[in-house]
Amino acid sequence: MKARYDGMTYAPQGKPNPVVQSGEFAFAAAHLDHGHIYGQCNGLIEAGAQLKWVYDPEPARVATFQAKYPGVRVARSLDEILADPEIKLVAAAAIPNERGPLGCRVMRAGKDYFTDKTPFTSLDQLDEARAVVAETGRKYAVYFCERLHVESAIFAGELVHGGAIGRVLQVMCIAPHRLSKASRPAWFFERARYGGILCDIGSHQIEQFLFYTRSTDASVLSAAVANYANPDQPELEDFGEASLVGRDGASGYLRVDWFTPDGLPTWGDGRTLILGTDGYIELRKYIDVARDDRGDQVYIVDAKGARHLNVAGTVGFPFFGQLVLDCLHRTENAMTQAHAFKAAELCLRAQAAARRLN
Repeated sequence: MKARYDGMTYAPQGKPNPVVQSGEFAFAAAHLDHGHIYGQCNGLIEAGAQLKWVYDPEPARVATFQAKYPGVRVARSLDEILADPEIKLVAAAAIPNERGPLGCRVMRAGKDYFTDKTPFTSLDQLDEARAVVAETGRKYAVYFCERLHVESAIFAGELVHGGAIGRVLQVMCIAPHRLSKASRPAWFFERARYGGILCDIGSHQIEQFLFYTRSTDASVLSAAVANYANPDQPELEDFGEASLVGRDGASGYLRVDWFTPDGLPTWGDGRTLILGTDGYIELRKYIDVARDDRGDQVYIVDAKGARHLNVAGTVGFPFFGQLVLDCLHRTENAMTQAHAFKAAELCLRAQAAARRLN
């Protein structure tokens, strides 16, 4: 129950769907600062990858990780992982402002990198990562879990890109999160380390806007942030919103916040509304509030009528298998590097442009 109630420990699990033979793709986990590392590892293991090493400077975090993945070996340092020729990818969920430099170090060691979102906290970090990708040919993959690890979001992508609602005109993302203030680490409240709310959880929503509209670029029209209810943590932003327009004119709006009430049985009532010329789709990702505690609720309205589907357990999480094969074959089927970097760039630009509401 705790994992479902607290977003920081939320780690979806799917069905095994291996795309490689046992031992063909070894990876390591490092810097376990955010609980999303468990979702990252679950997805890779279900795709057939072998979790060989773990490294973190905090022994308690390593012990918890070992309890979940008992076969993993504990590295004495990150260098020990990077020196292992069998390791093809390093998955990490470091403190946000450390993710960019860590990724560059991993790529320069000849490994692909898979980081939790947000992937950067400054445009300088993004510029360096772009340069290192060009220099090394390695991958800087990002765990945008609010789409990649949500079956309704994956299902909606299949519908939208198959033309089910015509041309996409607007994507609206509402993403409330539970603060769980007492359990958060110190860095969570330090603006320079977590990057700001639009940079952090806003990165999910901007990635979805780009994905559903198939936009390769966009502009930030407006953005705003606030700290409405946490004066004891002055660097925390507990509310954020932004409006974007894609290169082809598609509209995007996102609202992110830390105001999930204690009475909701999951960490957030995340919703996505996709408007097309021929219909619209609404996703109630984690709960259909006061009606059904299950997530992955999909509502579709088009010329044929209105219908509702629950797709939990029917779609799977193809991103992870695609990422494993991309690393092996140097393809870009899971997510292009340009897409990941553009989502990162836009969340940074939205954060930089945000006016303070209070």
